[in-house]
Order: sequence, then structure tokens, then C-alpha cells
Amino acid sequence: MQADQSIFADDYWAIRGVMAELLEGTNARSAVLVDQTGQVISSLGTPDEFDVVSFASLCAADFEANRQLAYLIGEKDFTTLYHQGAQESMYLSRVDGRVIIAVLFDRRTTLGLVRLRVTRAVEELAAHFERVQGKAQEHVEKFTLEVDEEFAAQAEAEIDNLFRD
Repeated sequence: MQADQSIFADDYWAIRGVMAELLEGTNARSAVLVDQTGQVISSLGTPDEFDVVSFASLCAADFEANRQLAYLIGEKDFTTLYHQGAQESMYLSRVDGRVIIAVLFDRRTTLGLVRLRVTRAVEELAAHFERVQGKAQEHVEKFTLEVDEEFAAQAEAEIDNLFRD
């Protein structure tokens, strides 16, 4: 997503619904949607003390660093990343070129189940973000005024008159 785009309320709640299904279907602790700049789009299941803003920023940086690693070995990109800890793990997947979903989970679930459910969720989320992109474009086109050359010339002349000594 670009910083100047918005998610409309109905799309936001539809996206949250996909995330809620993902958490329920995997028994994961939380899910965070992040744009490529590291901005939080949505977060579910994160405890209050969890620094979701820093987490989102680091997820975006992680994906960018791994993109560079992919180039070094001849790949265009890695679409998923997996980090396993002693107690907690996280699975990250690119939703489209601009959005990343991060799922945090513990031993109550398995990597296989998380991977399977994230794959399904990514398909649904990608469709939602495609619709969001289309709506945003329609919104911009609707409110973009086309200024004809004659009007532009008159406006320029008027501005020149205002600032004449």
C-alpha cells in the first residue's frame, strides 16, 4: 500500500475477518498485517504490552533484507519467512507486493497447519487488497479535476498580475 491510500471501513472489517479466521483455524497467538514501509495495517491477538509498531517495522526490514539475500542466490524474492524460537515462532508471508502478514504462534499449533492456513488467508487478503486498490483508484479519478489549457493560462496570468511590482 502507498501511504496516501486508505482502506475503506467495509474492507477493513473484511480483512480483520480473514485474520480472525486465520487465528481461530491455527490456534496462533496473533497476526499482524504490515505494509512494505513497516506501517501496521491491522493487528489481532497482540497483547497490550507487545510493541506492534516496532514489530511491524522490523518485519518489513526482515523481508527487504531477505529479498537482497534472494537476489544473491539467484532468486527474485522469498515469499515466506519462518523463524523458530524455543517457545515462540513466527511465520511471515507476502500477501502481495506491498503487504506482509506475520503470524505468531507457540507449541499449541504446528508449522504445517500455520503454513496451510496462511496460504489460504493470503489468497483472500490479496483479493481484498486488489479491491481496495481499485476503489482507491476510482476515488482518485472521481475527485481529480481536469484543468483545460485555457483555464491554466488564465490562472497563470492572474497569478502574474497579483505579484507584479
